[in-house]
Amino acid sequence: MTSTSGPNDLNSHPRNTLDKIFRPPASHNIEWHDVLSLLTAIGSVARHRDNKVAVTVGSETRFLDVPEHKDIDVESIVDLRRLLSDAGYGPSAGEGASTNESE
Repeated sequence: MTSTSGPNDLNSHPRNTLDKIFRPPASHNIEWHDVLSLLTAIGSVARHRDNKVAVTVGSETRFLDVPEHKDIDVESIVDLRRLLSDAGYGPSAGEGASTNESE
């Protein structure tokens, strides 16, 4: 299992979601409510018009589309990987998890 950097005080559920986001290949079964739970645990989430949410993690803020279905798509995973990596979360050094957009 891929270990992620970041606060050790995350309980197992958000930590598992973080692991799923960075585990290659990109998973097709990460549920949006799990992502919201993770993002709320490590930052803040504010709903905006046009079916978007503003997510702030550390000093990074991004606008994400709310998915139409319960699971997030690969494009959202790539966006989350960027946001989380830029905010200091991500795969531990040397563990081979990729943030390559082609996944």
